[in-house]
Amino acid sequence: MTVEAHKETLGFQAEVKQMLHLMIHSLYSNKEIFLRELISNASDAADKLRFEALSDDALVEGDSEFSIRVEFDKKARTVSIIDNGIGMSRQEVIEHVGTIAKSGTAQFLSSLSGDQAKDAHLIGQFGVGFYSAFIVADNVTLTTRRAGLGAEHGVRWVSSGDGEYTLETVEKSARGTEVVLHLREDEDEFLEGYRLRNIISKYSDHITIPIQMFTEPLPAEGDDELEAEPELEAVNRASALWVRSKKDISDEEYNEFYKHVAHDFEDPMLHTHNRVEGNYEYTSLLYIPARAPFDLWDRERRHGIKLYVRRVFIMDDAEQLMPNYLRFVRGVIDSSDLPLNVSREILQRNKAIDSIRAGSVKKVLSMLEGMAKNDPEKYATFWKEFGRVMKEGLGEDFGNKEKLAKLLRFSSTHTDSEEQAASLADYADRMQQGQANIYYVTADSFAAAKNSPHLEIFRKKGIEVLLLSDRVDEWLLSALTEFDGTPLKSVTQGELDLGELEDKDEKEKQEQAGKAFDDVVEKVKTSLGEAVSEVRVTHRLTSSPACLVMEEGDMSANLERILKSAGQDIASKKPVFEINSEHPLVIKLKDESDTARFDDLTQVLFDQALLAEGGQLEDPASFVKRLNELLLSMSS
Repeated sequence: MTVEAHKETLGFQAEVKQMLHLMIHSLYSNKEIFLRELISNASDAADKLRFEALSDDALVEGDSEFSIRVEFDKKARTVSIIDNGIGMSRQEVIEHVGTIAKSGTAQFLSSLSGDQAKDAHLIGQFGVGFYSAFIVADNVTLTTRRAGLGAEHGVRWVSSGDGEYTLETVEKSARGTEVVLHLREDEDEFLEGYRLRNIISKYSDHITIPIQMFTEPLPAEGDDELEAEPELEAVNRASALWVRSKKDISDEEYNEFYKHVAHDFEDPMLHTHNRVEGNYEYTSLLYIPARAPFDLWDRERRHGIKLYVRRVFIMDDAEQLMPNYLRFVRGVIDSSDLPLNVSREILQRNKAIDSIRAGSVKKVLSMLEGMAKNDPEKYATFWKEFGRVMKEGLGEDFGNKEKLAKLLRFSSTHTDSEEQAASLADYADRMQQGQANIYYVTADSFAAAKNSPHLEIFRKKGIEVLLLSDRVDEWLLSALTEFDGTPLKSVTQGELDLGELEDKDEKEKQEQAGKAFDDVVEKVKTSLGEAVSEVRVTHRLTSSPACLVMEEGDMSANLERILKSAGQDIASKKPVFEINSEHPLVIKLKDESDTARFDDLTQVLFDQALLAEGGQLEDPASFVKRLNELLLSMSS
C-alpha cells in the first residue's frame, strides 16, 4: 500500500503564535530548558508505546529496547533529539504540534501581565513542551511515524515559528520521532558536547530510558586520525528515581524530577518519598508545587499523578489515586500489585487502589501537618496558594475530617487582616472563659464580613469572630459543625445568646428597654408585612439601627445568593428584622406619628439592613426616592 505524498502549509492556532512570542522573549534566561522539555517528550513517547505494546506487541516492530539519542552537528549548526517511542500520525501532528491541546489556554493567556519575569513563571506552570525549541532555534524540523503504521506514513513538520508550518508525507523506516533544531546565530554553546551532556545530567538524569550521545574521541598526539570511532554511550543513569534509596537522592535530583513530571520549572514547595510494604506494595513520590496552577479551578483540569506498575508507565492523570481536593499534588505512584493491563475502569473498583489512595492521602496530610507545625511561614504560603481547594476536603473526605479541620486557616477579628492565618486551635486557645461557641460570619467579600453589623456586640465584648468570605466556606460549614467538641455558630442566625459572657444587669436593662418598644415592633411588622417572618428588638447591635437575621437552621443569606447566582431555583426564606432600640433613627421611629413617614423610614431601615448583608434591592429607585424625601424633610 502506498500513500500519496502531499505537502501543505498551515497556520498555527492563534494561541500558539502568542505562546511562541512569549517564550522567545520571556525565557531568554532559561534557554537550556529546551533540551529538558524535548527529552521529556521523548521519554513520554516511549512510556506510551511500552503501555500500548502490552496489548499489541507488534507495535514495537521487533525493537523493544527504548532509547533517546541526542546529536549535534557544528557545521550544519543543528541539535537533534531522536527517539523510538510511539511517534505520531499526520493528524496527531496537526493536533499536538499545530495547536495547544490543553484546557484553559485562553484563561492562561489572559492572566499574563507583560512582565517577562512574572510571565516566565506562568509559562512554566502552563507547560512549555515542544515549543521551547524556538527559544534557541530559528527553524525546527520534526519527522515522525506512529508505531503500527507503515514506513510510507512518515510525516515531516517544518516551521520557523513565525505563524505557519509545512506538513509533508515522507518515508520513514523506523518508528518514533526526530526533532532537528537549526540554532540561531548566537546559540553556539549548544553545539558543544560537554554543554549538552551537562544539561542532560542536570535535568534528565532520572529519565528511565537511556539518553545516548556519541563519544568524542581525541586524535592521537601528532596525528590527525582519531584514536577510535565514536560510540554511543548513555549520559544518564536510566533508572527510575523513585526506586532508589532516599539517602542516595539529592534535593537537586528530587527537584529536577518534579519539573519533569509536573512540566514546571520552579522548584516544588515540599515532597514526600515512601515505600510501603504490607498487604499491598507500592512506592510513592509526591510533590506540593510552589504555586497553584493557573487552571486549578478548571472543570476539565488534569490531575497530577502518574501511575506505574512495576516501573512500567500505565497512565497520566490517574484521578483515582488522589481525591479532588488534593488535585494540585504532583508525582508518581508505582504499584507491585496491579496488573500491567490495568484500565481506568478497573481502577475505579480495585481494592489495591483504594488502599494506595488512602495511604497517599495520609502521607500528603502528614507532610502538611509537619509544615504547619515546624514552618508556619511556609505553611502560610501554601495556604494562600491552595487553601480554598483544601477547604473542599471537609465535605469530601469524612475519614480525614479531624486532620483537615486542624489544617484550616481563616481570617478573623483577632487581627482584622484579610490574610487567613487563624487556625481553629488558635481560636480555641483565645476563647474567653465561659464562651461556649466558635463564632463566624459569612459574606461575599472580606470587607463585607469585616464590617458586618452583626459583629458589633462581639467587638464590644472582645469576642473573636472568624471572617469567612470564600465561596467554598458555605460548603465547608455544612460539613464542619464543631471543632474538638466546641460548636461553630453563625452570628447571623438565631437569637443572640452569649450565655455566661453576658452581664446580668445589662441583660435585664435590655429586656426592659425592649418592652418599651413592643408597640413599635408591631407597627414595623405591619408595615413590612410579608417581607419578614418576625420583628424584634436586638441585643447584637451597638451602632447600627437594624439588621437581618436568619432563623436557626435556615440557609444563610449568603449561601442563598450563591446558589441563585449559579442558576438554582431556591425558595427565599423570610428574614427576621431586628431593630436597635438605642439608635436615634429607631427612637425617631418610635416618636413618629405620621403613618406614611413611619412606613417610609421603616422601609429605608429594612433596605439598609439588606444592603449591609450584601443583598440586592428589588426596587432601588424607590429606596433612593424615600431616602431623598426623608433627608429633605429632616433639613426643613
